[in-house]
Amino acid sequence: MIDATLLPGDGIGPEITDAVVDILDHLGAPFKWDTQLAGLAAIDRDGDPLPQETLDSIKRTGLALKGPLTTPIGGGFKSINVRLRQEFELFANVRPAKTLVPGGRFEGVDLVIMRENLEGLYAVEERFEARGDDPKAVAYSSGYNTRVECRRIAEFAFDYAVRHNRKRVTIVHKANILKALSGLFLEESQAVAKEYEGRVEVDDRIVDACAMQLAMNPEQFDILVTTNLFGDILSDLAAGITGGLGLAPGANIGEDAAIFEAVHGSAPDIAGQGKANPCALLMASALMLDHVDQTDLATKLREAIQATLLSGKENLTGDLGGTGMTRDISAAIKDNLSA
Repeated sequence: MIDATLLPGDGIGPEITDAVVDILDHLGAPFKWDTQLAGLAAIDRDGDPLPQETLDSIKRTGLALKGPLTTPIGGGFKSINVRLRQEFELFANVRPAKTLVPGGRFEGVDLVIMRENLEGLYAVEERFEARGDDPKAVAYSSGYNTRVECRRIAEFAFDYAVRHNRKRVTIVHKANILKALSGLFLEESQAVAKEYEGRVEVDDRIVDACAMQLAMNPEQFDILVTTNLFGDILSDLAAGITGGLGLAPGANIGEDAAIFEAVHGSAPDIAGQGKANPCALLMASALMLDHVDQTDLATKLREAIQATLLSGKENLTGDLGGTGMTRDISAAIKDNLSA
């Protein structure tokens, strides 16, 4: 058995987490769960959305599956996701986007976005400057990139390409305008690319052009590697062209820990109604199985999800165009695992 921390999360988090754990048990996944609180439930109990007990569990297991968490507005609480990434130096955010259901606008999308997770414009320092009677007349915001972290995410992307038989890495930047901040990222990524010459092809795109090309012809891309803010935006765009956030998993990888998550939010408006789609969190658990070298189980799980997506509207939740409930899609996935 493999020890892993389970964070059920907020809103629809507990119900999709229950469904995912049930399916993973049916699959025979070797996880031994240590369930911990985070988010609003942790605030209610401990006054902190990320209690020390939860951090200690992740430090011990080095592995976590995380449902969607809500960071309260106001009250001085920092983003829980940002805290987790910084606490465990989860420098690489991995977001695959693949066409799972035929008949849509795009048939052959199969790309992975590698996003630097610790720096960039999300490592933000902000301030206001007063002018006249307006104390907030001017807003300033700054970020930073370091050569070390630029190289680390680039090496991760190229190494991933080699290990997963990917052919090309596209470096996404805004070095034409952000000559220092984005220029350093481009420079270091190109230096890493030279070390993989003959094994992995490389090109680069300015981020706005990349966004347009993703929307028009996403099949042309294989792996995109980019900085924090650009990666956040492009990964949601990629999710949108492959079925929406209900099919979008994410992995946050560090040297000593890895946290896997559904990309979508906690959707409190439908919490407790049995309408939630567990597929994104389930696909994140497939990434988690890959991470612990259980690739056969990960492949079996993905095949069962895809078979379910093709099996009829009665088995799909509303966000996928279906008429079913959480229990229906979960039961169908389990049936396909047994087939």
